[in-house]
Amino acid sequence: CFVGTKETAFIYAVTSAGLVHSVTRSCSAGNVTECSCDLSLRHGGSATEGWHWGGCSDDIHYGMSFSRKFLDVPLKNITGKSGSGLVVMNLHNNEAGRQAVAKLMSVDCRCHGVSGSCAVKTCWKTMSSFEKIGRFLKDKYENSIQISDRLKKKLRRKEKSQRKVPIGKEDLLYVNKSPNYCVEDQKLGIPGTQGRECNRTSQGPDGCNLLCCGRGYNTHVVRHVERCECKFVWCCYVRCRRCETMTDVHTCK
Repeated sequence: CFVGTKETAFIYAVTSAGLVHSVTRSCSAGNVTECSCDLSLRHGGSATEGWHWGGCSDDIHYGMSFSRKFLDVPLKNITGKSGSGLVVMNLHNNEAGRQAVAKLMSVDCRCHGVSGSCAVKTCWKTMSSFEKIGRFLKDKYENSIQISDRLKKKLRRKEKSQRKVPIGKEDLLYVNKSPNYCVEDQKLGIPGTQGRECNRTSQGPDGCNLLCCGRGYNTHVVRHVERCECKFVWCCYVRCRRCETMTDVHTCK
């Protein structure tokens, strides 16, 4: 039931992106003998603008190649060809994760010159933090595209009116609508959200409005007892006060 859902698409993409990110970081750190920095940028730049390439640019080409071999080849071997069924969709989502890493590459620079004048800069290409890549893929997940369940070699949008709109390399694709995660379903292994603790003031995924799926929430007071204001007394023990606090805890109905 979970096959081909938006969540599956995100898992494939974030796994592929994570592999690219991890392997490329290891290359730049000199931990892998087969790769290192991106040496193709060493002798470029713009002398007139006062900067040149230097340092150790992240070589994502090796990371992307490794990811394709490690994740895509086993998928293609499932059926012996890459043009059948959900395999095409999963391969696309793998590539979407890799493209996210490439798209979010940035340029870092270090200044040189008398008294930090920055007359000359040395620049190199670097990957974004994986947190930023994850946020990018999360946005793609929330705007993922449903495609036709009659999968052929060419992926097609589910909505006929949208079929002329091209599908981008960075878009996440899914076939099946997600199950209802709000309600417990033991057969599918879905625990539901009843009884989950939520944040009443948050508008995010941990907020009571979203997490409780519109069912509302219960509030109860929890009493916490802990040691506080501890001081070391010479010699030799620690003396503490006993503090009590009362907090409101909200749980989904």
